[in-house]
Amino acid sequence: MEDMAANSAAAMFLTGEGHDHRGRRLADVLALDDSALERSHDYIQWLFPLPEASRFNASAPVLRSDDIALIRADGKAGANLQRARDRMLAFYSENDHWLVPFDHNHLRITRIIRCLALCRGIEEAESFHRRILALVEAAGGPVNQDSLRYWREAAQGGG
Repeated sequence: MEDMAANSAAAMFLTGEGHDHRGRRLADVLALDDSALERSHDYIQWLFPLPEASRFNASAPVLRSDDIALIRADGKAGANLQRARDRMLAFYSENDHWLVPFDHNHLRITRIIRCLALCRGIEEAESFHRRILALVEAAGGPVNQDSLRYWREAAQGGG
């Protein structure tokens, strides 16, 4: 992992060895309370990096194919990605403000699913997707069809 320092801010952050653009480490972000997670819009791109530059956080890492390989190969990065997934699942399970037709959290959910598919595999992405859908269904299905489609495509490795 020593080469990772020079090559991958995303992988370094996910191992807990690096920090984001504000100096936060993974543990700092995972310790944020639900209110802070909702208010802050610049952590999700670090917890769940993607191959595309973020339109909302120019300081966020852009995931390259070698970054994905590093994250997949490093047990600590994988375990921390699962911790991040679990934290966000707890956030969505304990809050219902996102269970409306349109909400910025729908974009976050798409990001989480896509990152899991890329860095942990389709099974992990599908598992998170199913758990989110169960929350949506329990709330009477208030989420718009476009978001549901994006989530489905992301869980299948697309999107």
